[in-house]
Amino acid sequence: MILESLSPADSALPGELLTELTALYASNREFYALSGDFPDPDDIRPEQVATALAGEFVHPDVEVLLARSAGQLVGVAITLAHHPDPTDPDPWIGLLLVAASEQRKGYGRELAARVEERFRAAGRDAVRLAALDNNPKALTFWTALGYEIIGHRRDRQLGRPCTVLRRVLR
Repeated sequence: MILESLSPADSALPGELLTELTALYASNREFYALSGDFPDPDDIRPEQVATALAGEFVHPDVEVLLARSAGQLVGVAITLAHHPDPTDPDPWIGLLLVAASEQRKGYGRELAARVEERFRAAGRDAVRLAALDNNPKALTFWTALGYEIIGHRRDRQLGRPCTVLRRVLR
C-alpha cells in the first residue's frame, strides 16, 4: 500500500482524483446512511465530496491520506494532529474509509497501522477516534485493533452520539 498526502493546495482536486474519491465515498452507502454526512447516501456527487474535503482543509492540523494498492484508490484517512479541545493531548483519526469492494482484505487494518506509525514517528503517545454509536461495525473494527473505549460524547460537527476510543502507541 502506498500513502499519498493531499495538501490544502490540492483542495481544487483534479477531475480524475475527484472521480476516484467520489466512487470510494459512494461505495460506502451504509456508512453514509448512518452518518448523515451527505444528503442522499444513494447519490453522493463529486461537488459534495470536494466541498467535504475543502471543509477539512480549513483546519491547519488536518491531513488527508490516500491509500493506493496496485495503482487503485482503496482507502482514505483524515487525521487531526491536534484536537480543538486544549485538554486533549492526542491526535485523532477523523475518518478511515475503505472502498466497499476492497473491504475485508486487510486494507483498513493496514491503513490504520500506517496512520498510527505516522503519529508514532511524530513523537505522539496515543491516538483517538470517535465511532458513531449507531455503527457497531466500526466499534468492532477498532476494538479488534486494540482501541479501548474511554468515553461517550456527541461529535463536534453534528451532535451525533459517539463512542470515543483511544490506543496507546508503543
